[in-house]
Amino acid sequence: MTDELVLGFRFGVFFFAGGVIPNPLDIRFQKVSGLTSEVKTRTVTEGGQNFYTHQLPQAVSHGNLTLTRGMVVGSPLNIEFNVAMSLFKFAPSNVLVTLFSEDKVPLSAWLFIKAFPVKWATSDLDATQKEVAIDTMELAYTRMQILRI
Repeated sequence: MTDELVLGFRFGVFFFAGGVIPNPLDIRFQKVSGLTSEVKTRTVTEGGQNFYTHQLPQAVSHGNLTLTRGMVVGSPLNIEFNVAMSLFKFAPSNVLVTLFSEDKVPLSAWLFIKAFPVKWATSDLDATQKEVAIDTMELAYTRMQILRI
């Protein structure tokens, strides 16, 4: 076991749709957020017991996966989001977020099962600023599997 802390800025996002190899345009992102899982509980009161209640696990819930990057022209992921938002047609895919070491060795990963677009936002366009246009893409998914390597 090592005492070194893992840095969170070397990562890749890989979309696996229809058995196709992930597109290099859709691997790099500035930020990934929403790597959360939570067990929802149900409170049960025991008859005659006033000192405590029982917390029973009910279901696991997840936040949405949010991906942020500079706007990319010609991206298959942009096309997928456009089809979902414009035509209301969805093609869920599995998404793998992998955290890499300094030597590009995978350290940890999160696999999102049956992810599909739910939100797409572009940063404000401002003629007084010289800033990169930023796309923020949000995906809902069925399940998240944490893979510690």
